[in-house]
Amino acid sequence: MTQKVLLAEPRGFCAGVEMAIKALTWMVQVFEPPVYCYHEIVHNQAVVEAFEAAGVIFVNEIEEVPTGSPVMLSAHGSAPEVVAAAGDGAAVLVDAVCPLVTKVHHEVKRMAGQGFDIIYVGHEGHDEAIGTIAEAPEAITLIDPEEGLGDYTPADPERVALVSQTTLGLFEFEDVLDGAAERFPALWTARKSDLCYATTNRQQAVKVLAEKCDLVLVVGSENSSNTQALVRVAGVTGARAHRVDGPDAIDPAWLVDAKTVGVTAGASAPDQLVFAVIEAVAPTDGVEVVQVTTEGEYFPLPRDLRRLLAALQAAVEGGYSARNPGESGELDHDREWTANEALALLALSPSPQSD
Repeated sequence: MTQKVLLAEPRGFCAGVEMAIKALTWMVQVFEPPVYCYHEIVHNQAVVEAFEAAGVIFVNEIEEVPTGSPVMLSAHGSAPEVVAAAGDGAAVLVDAVCPLVTKVHHEVKRMAGQGFDIIYVGHEGHDEAIGTIAEAPEAITLIDPEEGLGDYTPADPERVALVSQTTLGLFEFEDVLDGAAERFPALWTARKSDLCYATTNRQQAVKVLAEKCDLVLVVGSENSSNTQALVRVAGVTGARAHRVDGPDAIDPAWLVDAKTVGVTAGASAPDQLVFAVIEAVAPTDGVEVVQVTTEGEYFPLPRDLRRLLAALQAAVEGGYSARNPGESGELDHDREWTANEALALLALSPSPQSD
């Protein structure tokens, strides 16, 4: 029987996910359904299902979007040709790419333009990797962190750059980085790590949990790279660790000998699921928050969306308040409401009517 739950802080939504979820919430409030989104807005099934219920259609090919529709591009970043095609066909296009992913895109374009061969450390097929590699496919070689550099051979060993998927495990990235730096002494890397601050913070927090707990439960979806990284980090630290989508995924056998259970969540998992998992674990002695660091990062809504909403606010007397997702309806107060509140609003909104 579980006596105590240790709850990681920070956990769950990062600034990029907060921005993307709030942005898509605005889109479904402003436009009649359907609103189209290229790729899942974030990699969490519960979030995706909430938006689908609100009238969002997620597509894997931009050609699936009817001309003249409102379109959002996901937080993971999109290939340049996808952005261009979406812009040509959409009535309104909003790119919700995380600024930290945009940073890596800029690095790739700059280093490719300077004639560097680029090592991209990431997972093949991940939306972020696909979008980033598309910036300079002729110059990039994808290196899976589990496989390492292998027989990678650049055209010029003196002109090699290394960038990475933002959601990797820190130890995975560092293994490849160390190997590349040893093999290519002139290796270029960004002054500030490509790894997302939130990814790193959540990994540090789960290491602390793993050292204190018999079992660690990581809330998040299977296709969430940073969630899977948290499971691996907890395992490397020495704890039993399992990923769960929610409370229904918990195997009671896991809890039999687990007096202390750690709970954390990937950067795209809502807090509603976290607390549902804790309720299912039902610790007899309650919950203790284990705070490793604090996060104050904030990413404003995408520029195109801010311009659209500002125009609507100016057009409606008294401000845009008829169908706002935020309490005040004013863009100046975007910091004051959260993505978890946006998801709660979607649950209260009437479902789109079918023909």
